[in-house]
Amino acid sequence: MNILAVLCLSAGVLAVQDRPASPSRPLPADTLTLDEMIMLARSANPALRAARLQADAAVERIRPAGTLPDPQLTFGLLNRPVRDYGRTDQAMTMNSFQVMQRLPWPGKLGFREERFRYIAEADRFDADEREVTLIGRITTVYYQLAALDRTITIMSRTRRLLRDFRDVSSTMYSVGTGLQQDVLQAQVAVASMTEDITVARQNRVALAARLNALLGRDPTTSIGALALPLPEGAIPSVDALMARAASARPALQAARARVAAAQAGYRAARLALYPDFTVTLGYANRPQFDDFVTFMLGITIPLRAGSRQLPLRREMNAMQAMEEAREQDLYNETYARLTELRADAERSRHLSTLYATAILPQARAAVESAAAAYRVGQVDYMTLIQNEMTVNRYEIESVRLLAEFHRARAGIEALTGAVPGATP
Repeated sequence: MNILAVLCLSAGVLAVQDRPASPSRPLPADTLTLDEMIMLARSANPALRAARLQADAAVERIRPAGTLPDPQLTFGLLNRPVRDYGRTDQAMTMNSFQVMQRLPWPGKLGFREERFRYIAEADRFDADEREVTLIGRITTVYYQLAALDRTITIMSRTRRLLRDFRDVSSTMYSVGTGLQQDVLQAQVAVASMTEDITVARQNRVALAARLNALLGRDPTTSIGALALPLPEGAIPSVDALMARAASARPALQAARARVAAAQAGYRAARLALYPDFTVTLGYANRPQFDDFVTFMLGITIPLRAGSRQLPLRREMNAMQAMEEAREQDLYNETYARLTELRADAERSRHLSTLYATAILPQARAAVESAAAAYRVGQVDYMTLIQNEMTVNRYEIESVRLLAEFHRARAGIEALTGAVPGATP
């Protein structure tokens, strides 16, 4: 093959070389969709299951918190003679039975039960927050993996082009119309791209293992091609998102439940100064005399209120203020994070559109122009390589922007309490 034929072949490669497929290309039939992965994680993720079990355990603490303490039954053989234990002819000899029941001051058990009910409610919301956070993480890793697949495809295509350029420069050098420097530069470019592809493939192994771990399955499970759709749908304003988060984000609901639990705990602590009662009913059987019955009422006396009850009241007051401060801090942090994520999503959307409609077409046109100029000796070989690497960089950045958009969108959904695929 002469040099003209080689150059013509190279030009043809540049003109018809396939670019990366559309990010929204159809998936193979055996590939899990994002919704299917989310459904799998709901049933298989061990951390989510642990959070649900913790919430179930908290529910079981509600009724015991509001239940009276168990009564105490005592039995005694009283006033038996030491030397003749079986004698029962003494007036004070008796068989005694007593039942004692402690009765807390009215309201103490009620407030205690109310506190544990709110704590259980907070644990349930924490489990819901764990779920939406898990879904956000799965979505983020899913789209990172999808973007990495497309990045590997882009780099592989670029490497094929660089190999074509290397072959052309080698042929031109062999017939005396090219420079050895061009051949060396082409070889370096191919080796560098091979290194980048190797790193990207190892990163894919790590990301696939992370996604499998989130799904609660073996980290070595194979994951096929994943969808990377184009940005769709308008993102509401920050105020609208915050209004949704204030009413639906589980973490904020859990914070409010903990405030209510602390309030119930404080009301119970205020009643700690009031006495508890102990009611005792007794029956004494005297074998040779009349039987006795006994009724006693005891009360606790808060003699050490300054060391016991009052510090408890101050503790619960501080806990209530602490939970209110945490709720406010979480609200502020949610608003700030929603602002950041919405800005990230809008920036990624606009830049992705700019790359697709302006930057990438111009960069590809520059490669074709440089190839034509190189064939007639108007530009050097490094200009051709640099233009192709620029296209490679812009295509990879375009894919990264798509993944960044979906990452920000997933973060917004997690903060607003949106649960994709949830049963209505």
